[in-house]
Amino acid sequence: MSRYYYDLHVHSCLSPCGDNDNTPNNLVGMAVLNGLQIMALTDHNTCRNCPAFFEAAKRQGIIPIPGMELTTAEDIHMVCLFPDLESALAFDAEIGRRRILIPNRPDIFGDQLVMNGDDEVIGTEENLLSNATTVTVDEAPALAEQYGGVCYPAHIDRESNGIIATLGMMPIGVHYPTVELHDGSKEAHYRENHDLAGSRVVVGSDAHCLWDVAEAEHWLDIPDEPYSSALVRENLIEILRRGL
Repeated sequence: MSRYYYDLHVHSCLSPCGDNDNTPNNLVGMAVLNGLQIMALTDHNTCRNCPAFFEAAKRQGIIPIPGMELTTAEDIHMVCLFPDLESALAFDAEIGRRRILIPNRPDIFGDQLVMNGDDEVIGTEENLLSNATTVTVDEAPALAEQYGGVCYPAHIDRESNGIIATLGMMPIGVHYPTVELHDGSKEAHYRENHDLAGSRVVVGSDAHCLWDVAEAEHWLDIPDEPYSSALVRENLIEILRRGL
């Protein structure tokens, strides 16, 4: 068991609202500078920069988590994390079939750059990634679990695309083992005013530019013996699935 400082919600230059400087290598470099051990790449409705992210992380000794920030049919953001690249890319293909295809306007929404492990542009996504999919908030957790992952509400303390702001409350009768806050200092308030009993709270930066990547402030204690990054990823997913 070791303590791992994390940022489980980071965007690359593939997200239309992500800065073009948010290349896989630059993100990993910021993780190192900020004292993190674990970083998850969670671009909007895609995992296509995760292979390059894994290459960059391996060189810098950061444990990479492949993920996605899924936009549900209700326009709610959900963080989806996976134990390996294969599972994440299979989920990516599933979400690709559930996207509503609207041509991107880079002059309005920003570029959507697909990178290789050397931070070279190898393609672009022509359709906007940040709009809603046809996946409902009710089906999203089970869908991610079909691919070995975990799915939980993102930044529930935000007005924009947060589950509470969108629905007016946490869904009645639905238990999320994990929820994310953008501002960790609000945890007591949200536990007192919303039904978060048994839910683990993680804090994500939702970084769209490099200076927003989290400092080494929030951690999880994760079993890691005999050590491998794959074991840490698997146990992290299990911890998030289990909640408190």
